[in-house]
Amino acid sequence: MNFRPLLLAALFAGSIHAASGATPMKLADYLALSGPAPTARIPYGEAPSQYAELFLPSGGGPFPVAVLVHGGCWTSKFGGITQLRNMAGALAARGIAVWNVEYRRSDEAGGGYPGTYQDMHAALELLAAQAGRYRLDLERMVAVGHSAGGQLVQWMAGSARIPAGSPLHRPDPPKVSAVVSLGGLADLRNEAALIKSSCGRDTAELAGVPGPGRPDVFVDTNAAELIPNGSRTWLVTGELDTISPPRVAHDYAARARKAGDAAEVVILPGASHYDEVAATSHAWAQVLGVIERALGRPQP
Repeated sequence: MNFRPLLLAALFAGSIHAASGATPMKLADYLALSGPAPTARIPYGEAPSQYAELFLPSGGGPFPVAVLVHGGCWTSKFGGITQLRNMAGALAARGIAVWNVEYRRSDEAGGGYPGTYQDMHAALELLAAQAGRYRLDLERMVAVGHSAGGQLVQWMAGSARIPAGSPLHRPDPPKVSAVVSLGGLADLRNEAALIKSSCGRDTAELAGVPGPGRPDVFVDTNAAELIPNGSRTWLVTGELDTISPPRVAHDYAARARKAGDAAEVVILPGASHYDEVAATSHAWAQVLGVIERALGRPQP
């Protein structure tokens, strides 16, 4: 599939928006996003939401890989994987293979704790199993998540630190060493009030409830406590983001750096929470640049 026309259209649209003083995207604009059909749709479980979409660039590879995890406030109400095809197509046009992950959300059977996190494990394990077949270079991989998806990719990076007694523990989880969190809401403990006001979600939906052997529900769910983990994180947030304001990115980065991990904040001028994830946004060139830096690709 030739993604070049889509990329050119996205860049052209972005230049027009920037030149005209772009109006920040709203939820309705985000929900209207679309992109090309995937190269393959591969299930990693039996539930309807347990699958990933693979987007392959043209050429023979091996290809660097972006793992995309959509947001939507951890629920099925606000779109998700379909909207991220917009970004997936643009990345594939740049020679980057995309693993676009769907997962069980908190309002779906089996979602929430521990199912949503177990889906992240399963999706990454399936990616590793498919890498040889599709010539995917997992040594050049970045996990990119938006909003709730930002929380999940930041959690991925620290999953090796999960205690052995947790249902989320894996003895040797796939390594995620580069993360781009787009308006992520990753600190479940310290940002509980914001998550409630922005998304209407209670901690119990995302982290479970305390019980014998698990008095602290954040010990295996809170990315901000699964550090240091050796990852490098780029926290990319729109200047006008009201769902996950810039302060959230700065606070998380400070905590990660204090623990010994590398973290960088990138603020997108004039951008909303939804501009962060759209290849048709005036902010896309900056977002793309961060993703390519995370993959170690040469910068213009």
